[in-house]
Amino acid sequence: MDSETLKGTTTIGLVCSDGIVFATDRRASYGHFIASDRAQKSFNINDAVGATVAGSVGDAESLMKLIQAEASLYEISNGEKMSANSVANLMANILQGNKIFPYLVQLLIGGFDGSETRLYSLDPIGGLIEEKMASTGSGSPMAYGVLEQEFSENKTVQDNVPIAIKALASALKRDSATGDGMDVVAITAEGFRRYSDGEVKAIADKVVKKK
Repeated sequence: MDSETLKGTTTIGLVCSDGIVFATDRRASYGHFIASDRAQKSFNINDAVGATVAGSVGDAESLMKLIQAEASLYEISNGEKMSANSVANLMANILQGNKIFPYLVQLLIGGFDGSETRLYSLDPIGGLIEEKMASTGSGSPMAYGVLEQEFSENKTVQDNVPIAIKALASALKRDSATGDGMDVVAITAEGFRRYSDGEVKAIADKVVKKK
């Protein structure tokens, strides 16, 4: 089975008053077949910038390795970390330059740009839009139903993490291509943090209604 054809996901990105929150599921599907229950869809570009991916697993992994290498080279050459805006624009140029044979992905890139937190959504041919809240993948319509009601960019990371988990739980419940748990990360002034499964479960138990 070609890993580049594996797809299906829900990803969420939120701008907060003190950082960025990303949340993704862990399922990779091949048509109606669940090909993996532990796919990684959130990535640390550097301590100040992260990304999520939806779409082709092979394309996503290739792009993340490329941008991580570019960010490392930039930091070595310039003595400072690449900002969210710089990472997003470089990625948009890479995607635009490959539009004849496009990377089949939707990306969210977010993090710090100086003292500001910024979030960008990118399409497969390099379209770049700055957002305060974004969701990609097959489960995004369900996630947006929660986010539109509860998200605020004026809330802290601590306040918005439960909202991201609640929105992702809604997608897990209704979208067959979304599933197999949650991966939640935050980027703050302290750096990139991935929440443990225990932390995510404890929050989910509080905010997700059981039936």
